[in-house]
Amino acid sequence: MATLADIGLAAAINILSALIFLLLFAILRIQPFNDRVYFPKWYLKGVRSSPVNSGAFVSKIMNLDFRSYVRFLNWMPDALKMPEPELIDHAGLDSAVYLRIYLIGLKIFGPIALLSWSILVPVNWTSDGLQLAKLRNVTSSNIDKLSISNVERGSDRFWAHLVMAYAFTFWTCYVLMKEYEKIAAMRLSFLQSEKRRADQFTVLVRNVPPDSDESISENVQHFFLVNHPDHYLTHQVVYNANELAKLVEDKKKMQNWLDYYQLKYTRNKEQRPRVKMGFLGLWGKKVDAMDHYTAEIEKLSEQIMEERKRIKKDDKSVMQAAFVSFKTRWGAAVCAQTQQTKNPTEWLTEWAPEAREMYWPNLAMPYVSLTVRRFVMHIAFFFLTFFFIIPIAFVQSLASIEGIEKSAPFLSPIVKNKLMKSLIQGFLPGIVLKLFLIFLPTILMIMSKFEGFISISSLERRAAFRYYIFNLVNVFLGSVITGSAFEQLDSFLKQSANDIPRTVGVAIPIKATFFITYIMVDGWAGVAGEIFRLKPLVIFHLKNFFFVKTEKDREEAMDPGQIDFYATEPRIQLYFLLGLVYAPVTPVLLPFIIFFFGFAYLVFRHQVKTKETNSLLLSNNKVTFGFYADHKCVQSEV
Repeated sequence: MATLADIGLAAAINILSALIFLLLFAILRIQPFNDRVYFPKWYLKGVRSSPVNSGAFVSKIMNLDFRSYVRFLNWMPDALKMPEPELIDHAGLDSAVYLRIYLIGLKIFGPIALLSWSILVPVNWTSDGLQLAKLRNVTSSNIDKLSISNVERGSDRFWAHLVMAYAFTFWTCYVLMKEYEKIAAMRLSFLQSEKRRADQFTVLVRNVPPDSDESISENVQHFFLVNHPDHYLTHQVVYNANELAKLVEDKKKMQNWLDYYQLKYTRNKEQRPRVKMGFLGLWGKKVDAMDHYTAEIEKLSEQIMEERKRIKKDDKSVMQAAFVSFKTRWGAAVCAQTQQTKNPTEWLTEWAPEAREMYWPNLAMPYVSLTVRRFVMHIAFFFLTFFFIIPIAFVQSLASIEGIEKSAPFLSPIVKNKLMKSLIQGFLPGIVLKLFLIFLPTILMIMSKFEGFISISSLERRAAFRYYIFNLVNVFLGSVITGSAFEQLDSFLKQSANDIPRTVGVAIPIKATFFITYIMVDGWAGVAGEIFRLKPLVIFHLKNFFFVKTEKDREEAMDPGQIDFYATEPRIQLYFLLGLVYAPVTPVLLPFIIFFFGFAYLVFRHQVKTKETNSLLLSNNKVTFGFYADHKCVQSEV
């Protein structure tokens, strides 16, 4: 059982780790060669130019202005200066609403913490429940005296916890109601200010039944002219265009090489660049590089045009899906939200995602395949959740090393060492659990893609939902149950079945110390690591050194990415769950959660200024139709 000293050591380690991340970020972000890593969105918007294009060689790599090192923490106030309307214009409504979730956490748990620490903590501290409890081998520490476990059985002091539980619930519902009203008003205002978009009038139709007398396109047109005569406008069927996608990709590469050699010739016009025709340009006949790639691009353009004509004439290339556009939003809404025929497996309609939101590889999956895939993924997720109890039990064995010392005598030397004991119980369980969960969001996203969802947003929602369920079952319930089993193993074996719930009821509040260590690892050091952006930093410099030939390559290398909604939002829900569950039980956990919400709000407010946002509500005035290809999509703008 973690003591106050163990919690203090864990806090010191995580605070030190967070400070190191913040210090490294503050120094690296002002270096000229990292400018595109930490300010990518400003480059894409054209409001920032690279500082490495001018000046001396040393100044291109290192910032020699020592005054900027004095102001290396100015990113913190700058992140808070941008008002919310400007933030919406800059990063989108999704980012603004995402940031408000952290503010909701502060609004909910700030007053709750003040109330619980002023009422419940004195009630718990002045009780003697842990000394009077008739439970054998119940391990506890001085920090547990602040929890409900220290209130003796049958005491009238439980009324304070009961009344506070109702008060906390009322306050949480009130804050959520006010925030929902605010966000709903923000959304309506945003939609009213937006220009019309094609996806607002378009419905995606899937599983179009084949007709021996009509083509897919004619069948779609005939069906909607009959069933929606007043609102139907036009449609675009989806084509299988594997070869076309390959040709377009080849043309893109050739165009990139042509741009590179044109730029090279611009710098030195005395000699035209030449290239060898052999493998990877290592051998073969030398030819003029610009003439060669110009000819290749013209050749590929002709092949692309021929392939497009062939696809449109080939009935086998037409998939059983189409985008249907309507004259009014009302007509599109009615079609998207109603069943079109008696057969529920045919003419499946739904709102067409925005073109940038479409996940094209899943578009042509038949209905039966989708059902089977989702059933398989439900089973796979169940077994993933079930078998993850094993590492959870291992983590809890680290958190309750004193409780299992009798079963594992070889741990006695470790337990007797105060520093190692504090490190193992106060820091190691949280970091081990974090490492076990590090690849879980990626695995859940892969499972969502296998299920056949057609938009990026739907993929993220499914992955986020499953991540939260996983956290609820394993991280919360699994940690509590397995932790209680380890700590009260002797009581479970010797007591009657009627007394086991009472034993668990006393032991559950004590698990707050484990969640405190996990919050510090995941919510303090983890959030600080997010702003450091180690992965984008390494990837950009590797690409810039080995692969970047043109400015377009450099823009792709400095891709700002998106805030991973499916990985970060379930974490917020877990902290809300922990805060609301432990507020009337163990209030000592609340300050750690409040610090997470405040620190995360500061960090992610800075991040939304540099990262791309979810494109669900972003304006897009182009009507974009896609030719479906396996894992690729060739788009033509109309």
